[in-house]
Amino acid sequence: MSLLTAGIDIWFVNLGLKFSDMKKSFSVFGFDIYFYGCVIAVSVLLGLAVACAVAKKTGQDPEIYMSLVIYSVIIGVICARIYYVVFAWDDYKNNLLQIFNLRGGGLAIYGGVIGGAATVVIYSKLKKLPAKTLLDTACCGLIAGQCSGRWSNFFNMECFGRYTNGPLAMALNLDKVNRGMVTAELTEKSFVTDGITYIQVHPTFLYESLWSLMTLLILLFFTKRKKFDGQIFLMYVIGYGSGRFWIEGLRTDSLMLGKTGLAVSQVLAGASVLIGLALLILGLRKAARKEKEAALAAGTDSKNEAKGEPSDGETVL
Repeated sequence: MSLLTAGIDIWFVNLGLKFSDMKKSFSVFGFDIYFYGCVIAVSVLLGLAVACAVAKKTGQDPEIYMSLVIYSVIIGVICARIYYVVFAWDDYKNNLLQIFNLRGGGLAIYGGVIGGAATVVIYSKLKKLPAKTLLDTACCGLIAGQCSGRWSNFFNMECFGRYTNGPLAMALNLDKVNRGMVTAELTEKSFVTDGITYIQVHPTFLYESLWSLMTLLILLFFTKRKKFDGQIFLMYVIGYGSGRFWIEGLRTDSLMLGKTGLAVSQVLAGASVLIGLALLILGLRKAARKEKEAALAAGTDSKNEAKGEPSDGETVL
């Protein structure tokens, strides 16, 4: 067996990057700890750090987000599981107890996003805080967590796309991937090197990670330049949704909308982008109109002062 390919499980064939003997977990005192969970835990902490930094930068109390993240993560995981089970019901209808087997996989990120956003709104009502401001800040932490969280799929060798021979093409050891994610096309175009069979795929986890990073940078740039509360959240919805729309179209493991042949997340992403764009345009127009009215009012007051006349709201005694 060639020393160059011995034990190679993940291979970026056109970049020359190779990762050997990939393990999904490690043992501590007899307990199995999964890399997937470790990455998710680190991502939650990263997201919290970003949200707190944005809160501090915008004059909010970071403690708000330290409390909020606990509820958001719990509700988000529950909603992510519900979303997945609903659209993969055939896998659970004959064994309902498997619904509670999170170790078997099956969390849909869009379900988590919806649950997390709902948690923020409810939390804001209970604490009498501005919901739109909280959403603007929380979404920065969320997209940061999504950026790093996608690397959990790298360790699990999952959530990949169709065949490609592009610059970022990734070859996976066929014996270590979930066969349910392997299409006929991938099998047909598989290749064998030194006794190991590989499928060559789009690394969609990497695409989404890089797209999320770009979206995060844009959101951070506009954080103190926003024209209205809720703008950053709408930009998140548009930015993440547009990336998810095209990336979901590449994946081989998408949850499908009945027998329509359409991916659920792709439909939801497309709809969220359109709705987000409409609301963003309306918000920007409303903000521009308010700025114009304020400028006109300020100009009128200046003219009155120059003439020695009272401004609106002044009383001459």
